[in-house]
Amino acid sequence: MTKYIVQLLGIITCLVILAGCQSTYYGALEKAGIHKRDLMVDRVENARDAQEEAKEQFQSALEQFTSVVEVKGGSLEKKYNTLKDAYEESKDKAELVTKRIESVESVSEALFDEWEDELSQYSSARLREDSKKKLKQTRRDYERLIKAMKRAEEKTHPVLVAFHDQVLYLKHNLNAQAISSLQDELVAIEDNVAGLVKEMEASIREAEQFIEALRKEG
Repeated sequence: MTKYIVQLLGIITCLVILAGCQSTYYGALEKAGIHKRDLMVDRVENARDAQEEAKEQFQSALEQFTSVVEVKGGSLEKKYNTLKDAYEESKDKAELVTKRIESVESVSEALFDEWEDELSQYSSARLREDSKKKLKQTRRDYERLIKAMKRAEEKTHPVLVAFHDQVLYLKHNLNAQAISSLQDELVAIEDNVAGLVKEMEASIREAEQFIEALRKEG
């Protein structure tokens, strides 16, 4: 999106928040030449990018965790702060993924409702049937996409719980024995992160295919 459109979106968003009406928001965008389909593509792209960032952050956090528990010596306070920062950054990235998925769901529901309602406006039975088939296919593609996104999102939870436990434990046990005990959890966390990365990559592929399909139809 151009700088002008981004600024316009910001202004419209503020107005709609005041009005408290989602339909007003999408209506204002339509008048500005920004259609729901275009907005949907944009939000799917944002969700894809957020998942890519989250995947990279969780991998980085695992590396930080591994280095802290495996490297001997060093300041225990520094090691605690390293893990704490990695956990907080991972949590922020996971929350961003959730917000981006919610924004995709919001515009998708509005798009499909509008598409369904407007089928009755066709005078041509052939065009109406063709549009109906495209709607059905797009819905199927969307449902597959959103399931993939949510599977990936769900994988962040056990990893965050594990990271939080380690950070909390280390906070109250700043000693070499505590660092050593964290190694027992390393294998499980590695497995969780591996599963997360796998689901994130699958979701990212689904998003790219969905974007490509929408653009072809457009």
